Amino acid sequence: MDTYNSETAERPAYTEADIREIVAAQRKFFRTGATLPVDWRIKQLKKLKAAVLAHATEFEAALAEDLGRSRVEAYLCDIAPIVTEINEMLGGLRKWARPECHFSGLMCFPSLITKVYKMPYGVSLVISPFNFPILLTIGVVAAAMAGGNTVVIKSSSKSAASTAVLKRFFAEVFPPEYVTLIDGGHDIADLCLAQRFDKIFYTGSPAVGKHVLTEAAKNLTPVALELGGETGNWCVVRKDADLKDAARKIAFFKLCNAGQICININQVAVAEEVAEDFIRELKAAFVKQIGERAEENPDYPKLITDKAYEKCARLSDEYRERIVFGGTGNPDTRRYSPTVIYPVNIDEPIVQHELFCPLLPIVPFKDEEVDALMETIADREHPLAMYLFTRNIRWANRVMQTQQYGGGCINEVCIHLMVKGVPFNGTGHSGMGAYHGEWGFREFTHPQTVLRGSTFFNLSLREHPYSGKAGEKKMKILKLFER
Repeated sequence: MDTYNSETAERPAYTEADIREIVAAQRKFFRTGATLPVDWRIKQLKKLKAAVLAHATEFEAALAEDLGRSRVEAYLCDIAPIVTEINEMLGGLRKWARPECHFSGLMCFPSLITKVYKMPYGVSLVISPFNFPILLTIGVVAAAMAGGNTVVIKSSSKSAASTAVLKRFFAEVFPPEYVTLIDGGHDIADLCLAQRFDKIFYTGSPAVGKHVLTEAAKNLTPVALELGGETGNWCVVRKDADLKDAARKIAFFKLCNAGQICININQVAVAEEVAEDFIRELKAAFVKQIGERAEENPDYPKLITDKAYEKCARLSDEYRERIVFGGTGNPDTRRYSPTVIYPVNIDEPIVQHELFCPLLPIVPFKDEEVDALMETIADREHPLAMYLFTRNIRWANRVMQTQQYGGGCINEVCIHLMVKGVPFNGTGHSGMGAYHGEWGFREFTHPQTVLRGSTFFNLSLREHPYSGKAGEKKMKILKLFER
């Protein structure tokens, strides 16, 4: 594979006119009706799946260059989920796209049939992030295609190798009037947002999400936002939890992509009665999975940019005296070890914002005061994910049914997003809208209600006069319809 060289590669300089022309070409193609037949969409999804499998090696190499991912992690986290997602779409699309048929009701007599059509929005804009540049580009594009839309993609300039591969990939598989990728920085993203799209799907930070929403509002464009949660995702470990099991799973998740995951654990609240035991198990789990010095392990991913590494290292240094594990890194490779910081007060700055790196603050609490802890968490911005470790399933179920968050697990981490048929989404500062499987199809379609009228037996009930005996008679009939 030809790898991307940031010093020698030439980036096309898009102008506003260029992007306007791309959008116009897609709108013209959409209006031909070519994307509407379900059979045609299925054909395109099959083509997409085959192309993903054919280019898997290229994607793996690009992920290694951008994020230091091993081949196994690249396939586990980016490629395999795409194939699974497309398979779910291929299996369910005919059913999802089928018009709903409803009885119109007595109020509409003699019109008996009303249908709800699932119509594509039209020309969609997908803005994808750097942390899972393959999955969170192709996966969202697949949902847009299943819905019958055309797609303009603005991929991240930070994951340059993946963007270069994706650009060649889409150009090879689909014509630009159907799917096209635009590369470049924030200035190019703003040029895209200045166009009138019919749907926008953005994955990234809450701060940029607000900007996307502001720009979309100028054209009243519907938006889906998949964000990370402004104050981070909590994991709560109670004193009755299986500490070894919890530590093993938390360590795996914090190692994955070096913590650069929107649903990753930002901080762990641990019952102080078992905090020392938990930290001992957590250290052992890290060492068993990645070794004593993770930054020297070639399988361990790296931070996306020098700036991201420096930010992580600087924050780690601020808490140097409380680091109980890790705290080392290599700026040349941008690998920073998983770093456990203990103890951290719940009101300290480090647990008031999303970290998006391998730092893991540990917040002790009295187990008997766990409900007060959950109240404090509830008072902050809604996270994208929540994780609870406890044997008290009754308590855990109550928490999961009363807290506000995107999704989560009890005695597990992250794999809720792998379940077929369920949505992946956030709420509040962690996003709006949902996707995966049928939920992605719904996100990229809008329901259109159509009543089929009758030319026979039409009653004059809705027509004037509304006064006198005629009005009284109509009122009696209307009240009968209410039953």
